[in-house]
Amino acid sequence: MQDPITRTADKAGVIGAIVAAMGCAACFPALASLGAALGLGFLSQYEGMFIRYVLPFFALLALLANVLGGFRHREWGRTILSLIGPLLVLAAALLMAAFGWPTASLLYPGLLLMVAVSVWDLTSPPGKTRRRNA
Repeated sequence: MQDPITRTADKAGVIGAIVAAMGCAACFPALASLGAALGLGFLSQYEGMFIRYVLPFFALLALLANVLGGFRHREWGRTILSLIGPLLVLAAALLMAAFGWPTASLLYPGLLLMVAVSVWDLTSPPGKTRRRNA
């Protein structure tokens, strides 16, 4: 069974990264329009803070949770897959904040991968298949 702290941190990291990206209309217009449709348009006034602090924080939180979960369960393929998403989101946020580069091509696949691995963890928690075969 997955540790409740790492499980919660992983899910909080995914949700936090998505909400932070929704507040950045100039940086990530597709997510910002989705955020505005959900009533989160007021977040655009905090765009600089989201890119510099909030998005990297939640990406690091998800990354740390996945590293800890990977060491605990020792399913290295799954761990590597779960690390790619937060690394892409972190790279997108840092490159956008530092250089102003358009990084939607990094952010969107990273967020999609974070959500996909998170759903995978919810539907088939790590360690379950190992216990059945043992």
